[in-house]
Amino acid sequence: VQLQASGGGLVQLGGSLTLSCAASGRGFRINAMGWYRQAPGKQREFVAVISHGGNTNFADSVKGRFTISRDNTKNTVYLQMNKMKPEDTAVYYCNAGVWLGDYRPDTWGQGTQVTVSS
Repeated sequence: VQLQASGGGLVQLGGSLTLSCAASGRGFRINAMGWYRQAPGKQREFVAVISHGGNTNFADSVKGRFTISRDNTKNTVYLQMNKMKPEDTAVYYCNAGVWLGDYRPDTWGQGTQVTVSS
């Protein structure tokens, strides 16, 4: 399975941005898909996850501002980011894996840079 992320860029404080991540390959069934991010000098951190059936979970820092959705017919997951803050600046990584209690990604896409200007 390969994951291809897109949609990163520069956005102003309070603005919105949508990231996409498409999965491709043969003979696979994507279970949970999600996003992590890594800011300069910080560890990679969980952002959001969505199950194949549409259940979601978010990091406290983005709850109420970010939404995650997926189109199973296209094997694509979307991260809609609203009311963005400078602390949202990071490289965002999409991933896929198993979500049973804790979400454990086992496949990663390349990162996409998101920068929020103040």
